[in-house]
Amino acid sequence: MEVEKRIRIDGTNPVVLFGFNDAHLRILEDRFDAVIVARGESIMIRGEDTVVDQIEKVLKELVFIVNKTDALSDRDVHTVIDIMTGGASPEIAPEELDNVVLYAKKDYIKARTPGQISYIRSIKANDIVFAIGPAGTGKTYLAVAAAVAALRKHEVLKIVLARPAVEAGESLGFLPGDFREKIDPYLRPLYDALDDMIPAEKLKAYIERRTIEIVPLAYMRGRTLNNAFIILDEAQNATSMQMKMFLTRMGANSRAIVTGDITQIDLPAKTASGLVEIRDVLTGVEGVGFVYLDKSDVVRHRLVMNIIEAYERYHDDSAE
Repeated sequence: MEVEKRIRIDGTNPVVLFGFNDAHLRILEDRFDAVIVARGESIMIRGEDTVVDQIEKVLKELVFIVNKTDALSDRDVHTVIDIMTGGASPEIAPEELDNVVLYAKKDYIKARTPGQISYIRSIKANDIVFAIGPAGTGKTYLAVAAAVAALRKHEVLKIVLARPAVEAGESLGFLPGDFREKIDPYLRPLYDALDDMIPAEKLKAYIERRTIEIVPLAYMRGRTLNNAFIILDEAQNATSMQMKMFLTRMGANSRAIVTGDITQIDLPAKTASGLVEIRDVLTGVEGVGFVYLDKSDVVRHRLVMNIIEAYERYHDDSAE
């Protein structure tokens, strides 16, 4: 049963308790799938009754820490949540903290390979990042995690995820349903990544309010996106003109990540890939980063790396 409860924090420093831009409250929301709103010296919590009770217990402990030390970090909040709920503690070695991209509901998402670490560092250092590499290297997953993290921290106001609706051995015309139903399979990997990072009801609300948009690349034409985190996935299937169109959608305070695998281009013959071309166009431009991932960065099933190696050997043998 959903309930709403107000908790008073009289005498506790709200700036420290809530965190910068209410960051600590956002952590609580994400970990517990609830709505938490700060109102002066009180906190309003709305969610399932058992969840609200858990949040109240955690808040009482956080209030105790703030009153005693006048300090509270994001990591403190996660630790208290784990202790109070009996969840798995996301213990992270100090040297790995910079590799953490996003704290999910009961875990955290981090860069796990040297290539992925370079990827995350490039995202932090540049406004536009191109991540090129084979399947399973975390290109899309880490990009979405970085976007969700930026949204939580209020660094951006919305996330826009785009994919070219290019037919890869199948015809849109023969798929059942209306146009939206026809293109949904092309966008499904983006929904899957978000499902891992955002509670279902909150994700639904974000999409309904258009805080998060998942659209075919063609729908980006004519738009200017301010205060947004923009991701173009499967960019090897974007033409040169589409790539230019996408990159020029960026408005004030926006960032972009472009991901793709140039070994899996599904464009018609004699149509150049915008991702292949863009390496020559933008290499060396300040504020633009290029990251190249390879089979050593694969984090899916162990067979994925073996499959990639097998294809490389096959094509090498065929070329001889």
